[in-house]
Amino acid sequence: MRFEIITIFPKIFDSYFNWSILKIAQKKKKIKINIHNLRDYTTDRHKTVDDKSYGGGPGMLMMVEPFSKALKKIKKKNKYKIIMLDPAGKKFNQKIAQSYTKYDQLILLCGRYEGFDERIKKLVDERISIGDYVLSGGELPAMVVVEAVTRLLPGVLHHEHSTKEETFSGDLDYIEYPQYTRPEIFKIKGKKWRVPKVLLSGNHQEILKWRKKHRKK
Repeated sequence: MRFEIITIFPKIFDSYFNWSILKIAQKKKKIKINIHNLRDYTTDRHKTVDDKSYGGGPGMLMMVEPFSKALKKIKKKNKYKIIMLDPAGKKFNQKIAQSYTKYDQLILLCGRYEGFDERIKKLVDERISIGDYVLSGGELPAMVVVEAVTRLLPGVLHHEHSTKEETFSGDLDYIEYPQYTRPEIFKIKGKKWRVPKVLLSGNHQEILKWRKKHRKK
């Protein structure tokens, strides 16, 4: 899968995309991440990507023309989806992430300033929000989408069943059951916090029953 990210701050992504699962997925050639500087698709010598709002109002708006030119050049795959990272968009979740895995190319538009010229919305297939709060731009949401989709792709995670059993996956409507690792007994301020005995029993049927019982709705 190819991820194409359009932004005015391409260097923001350098560190995050070169660690952990995303680094491994790129090395395995499961994904390719291309960062496109929106300013490369401008026509004036100042590389302007924003301007004042018609009718007045605070702040600057991202201009439609640079995005249009960028999309025209970037769209290369047959199965692609163009996504605007927008606080007013549809709330991103695991089901949406799963639906994105069927595409060959995901193109993510990162806004800045007061937002997008309304006409840019006509160029996209979907508007996505990662939560009900305001960020300075779409770069962090783009990282969220890239990671959430990448880890669902076949061959990315070491354990093939990992994504099927974790929080919000498949038809699950609960948060994961409690999980523990060593030490068996943790002492703090005179108290002992123990791992539930059933998890140490080796009885897989009883462990499964316990996990079902303790799922957090």
